[in-house]
Amino acid sequence: AARMFLRLLSDIQWRAAHPKWRRMTSSQRSTSTTAEPHPISLPAQAQVVICGGGIMGTSVAYHLSKMGWKDIVLLEQGRLAAGTTRFCAGIVSTARPMSIELKMAHYSNKLYQQLEQETGVQTGYMKTGSISLAQTQDRLISLKRIASSLNVMGIPCEIISPKKVLQLHPLINIHDLVGAMYVPEDALVSSANVSLALATAASRNGVQIHERTSVSHVTIQKGRVTGVETDRGRIQCEFFVNCAGQWAYELGHSGEEPVHIPLHACEHFYLLTHPLKEPLSSSLPTVVDPDGRIYIRNWQGGILSGGFEKNPKPLFTEGRNQLEIQNLQEDWDHFGPLLDALLRRMPGLEALQIMQLVNCPESFTPDMRCIMGESPTAQGYFVLAGMNSAGISYGGGAGKYLAEWIVNGYPSENVWPLDLKRFGTLQSSRTFLRHRVMEVMPLMCDLKVPRWDFQTGRQLRTSPLYDRLDAQGARWMEKHGFERVKYFVPPGNDLLDLDHSKTFYKPDWFDIVGSEVKCCKEAVCVIDMSSFTKFEISSTGDEALESLQYLFSNDLDVPVGHVVHTGMLNEKGGYENDCSIARLSKRSFFMISPTDQQVRCWAWLKNRLPNDSNLVMEDVTWKYTALNLIGPRAVDVLSELSYAPMTAEHFPSLFCKEMSVGYANGIRVMSITHTGEPGFVLYIPIEYALHVYNEVMNMGQKYGIRNAGYYALRSLRIEKFFAFWGQDLDAFTTPMECGREFQVKLDKGMQFLGQEALWEQKQNGVYKRFTMFILEDHDTDMDLWPWWGEPIFRNGRYVGKTTSSAYSYTLERHVCLGFVHHFDEKTGEKLVVTTDFINQGEYEIDIAGQRFQAKAKLYPFSSLFTQRRRKDEVELSGYQRE
Repeated sequence: AARMFLRLLSDIQWRAAHPKWRRMTSSQRSTSTTAEPHPISLPAQAQVVICGGGIMGTSVAYHLSKMGWKDIVLLEQGRLAAGTTRFCAGIVSTARPMSIELKMAHYSNKLYQQLEQETGVQTGYMKTGSISLAQTQDRLISLKRIASSLNVMGIPCEIISPKKVLQLHPLINIHDLVGAMYVPEDALVSSANVSLALATAASRNGVQIHERTSVSHVTIQKGRVTGVETDRGRIQCEFFVNCAGQWAYELGHSGEEPVHIPLHACEHFYLLTHPLKEPLSSSLPTVVDPDGRIYIRNWQGGILSGGFEKNPKPLFTEGRNQLEIQNLQEDWDHFGPLLDALLRRMPGLEALQIMQLVNCPESFTPDMRCIMGESPTAQGYFVLAGMNSAGISYGGGAGKYLAEWIVNGYPSENVWPLDLKRFGTLQSSRTFLRHRVMEVMPLMCDLKVPRWDFQTGRQLRTSPLYDRLDAQGARWMEKHGFERVKYFVPPGNDLLDLDHSKTFYKPDWFDIVGSEVKCCKEAVCVIDMSSFTKFEISSTGDEALESLQYLFSNDLDVPVGHVVHTGMLNEKGGYENDCSIARLSKRSFFMISPTDQQVRCWAWLKNRLPNDSNLVMEDVTWKYTALNLIGPRAVDVLSELSYAPMTAEHFPSLFCKEMSVGYANGIRVMSITHTGEPGFVLYIPIEYALHVYNEVMNMGQKYGIRNAGYYALRSLRIEKFFAFWGQDLDAFTTPMECGREFQVKLDKGMQFLGQEALWEQKQNGVYKRFTMFILEDHDTDMDLWPWWGEPIFRNGRYVGKTTSSAYSYTLERHVCLGFVHHFDEKTGEKLVVTTDFINQGEYEIDIAGQRFQAKAKLYPFSSLFTQRRRKDEVELSGYQRE
């Protein structure tokens, strides 16, 4: 009997609310998985087929129908809401560190609040609020950073004392707390009933819903979805949406052309108790104790408490799963540490009678972020899965954004951090996923300070120089599965301390990176940048040039050997990619893009380049090792190694030439460093990589050469006001908004993608402006550091957020980059941002609730970088174009 309560009224309430659905499924009430006759046959075709009847599938169906699409079929292999959704704890929490996740959760909360009134289906919505506890000062800092983001979004939130915690929740033991965050509008719902309510509304809007219908595979022809094969026949369709939860991986791999969806299930435990002698109030706040790894909510006068243990149990690695998720085996030994944490936090529960220990599978992804978006290999194949135990919080917002994506071709917010195309095929290894989710699940509660790195699934993609650099003290981070150097630990330093230094304050690597930056400015450094995405695009005629001229905003019809920095824009003028393109010959181009663009950029180009056998695009990322030689002596090192003059007269800026370096031929040398500093990038065929590196290091000894990492590069590019895609630039940012008009050729003689939007901005102005901020009253040694995502205030009013931050070793101050908006003080309407608006404001940057004065600049310093100046000598008011 205890197990049956988890059915959560799924058959009764919804069918009572919708007679049409009651007639459609009257023969499907049995809980048996045996096939039964279906009174209504499947349609032969539909515009959209959605697989999965949990919170994600029903949310997508609901939002598509709200946007006017009616020809939609939702298929569920068991019963609606009978999968992970049925077991969900029902906590709707907006306290999320990432902006897009916060927005999804906020929208979900508002949607669920009115859903019962809209549909007549009881959803159990109860606004209880939530309290996130902090046992350490670092945890409190992380909560303060989240609170700053919530407050500027208009979500009530406050940092409270332990005494206030006790007032809000009298059963909580506060003896070890240093503070907490209170979000009064967080809520509880019945997850299954929310899903049924969404399905009810979708059905009323014309969506056909069929239970007990299994999808075997999706048919794909010429790179497009054409139909779905089920155990009840085929449905032709234009769009397919994989909302199959923990089965999404297997479903993606079921067809002849696999769609890689990297997620893996783990067992997730929570405890249910009988009511207390004095039943808990239904309005009692939910408690999240991340340092104790647990969450606690009221449940029918008792409590529901679960958590994320340090030693999770992955399951279904071999692909075995259940049609409808039955309750897995109880494991009290495994749950023991979480139970101990619960009793420490609420000692009064010791005599409470336990009803059940629930064990259910939850799906986790390699980076703890959910997966949404269109497959890079199959147009029309969309995915929404891998919620990392936050499905009910994200369900409404995620379904909305995916529906917009399907209908409009793009969502209304920047969802790149969640996009399926952030992953490659390498993350789909079952062994990788099993090992990674065993790390991910504990990380749900672990304190994540800036610049932390995953430890599992490493050394997967490496440069040919990996072992050589590692032996010289390289410390590594991972990007798109590729190992990249953060910095190099000099001999004699305490390696253990550096590897484990985690702080929101000044980090232990500060002086190390400072010495690398100094060498870049005064001598020469080498940074291995092999992870950058590299494509070659060529044709037998003019097809390559003509296609690229349409897809890129700058003029690529330049002399052979020239390098063009350009944006790859969408119809709205936003950056789909930011790259450098070298013209190798009249009909051949070499394209350099950010590391995490490898899948995204390939899919974007493949879907828009003409299907012409004379036009060839090849991913050559793996063919070349890239060495970035940065500094004034780079020219001397390269001149001596190549026996060729490398001065500006012979090798001008933004130039590319094939050269010999040492014994190696065919080295593509470009006069660009991605930092604003002088130097060159060498693209070396991988078989020559070790030889060229050794030659460069040997020759550079007399010029003071040393290795450097990406932290130094980050500091250099930010103090030069260089924007990077994925951090500062995205699909909603145009060149006009970030001071890159000079990289756009509106009059290049032919139309290009995004041109109309840029013309409009040029004539009417922009509504946000990329701005550089220099912190003025910030103590580098004692104050919290800015990292990214800090709110920006102008004259006391919120105007935007930072996108990148770094310490400038030249200015001896922190530099933040971010976008400034202009909102009407009365209506909140967005207004045009002018140069005067930027220059005439008084600015502050909010770091975990503390505001620091900052000077705003629209252009970088130029004279600063010829000689070192003390910060009190730096004139911050002069605006000079570099």
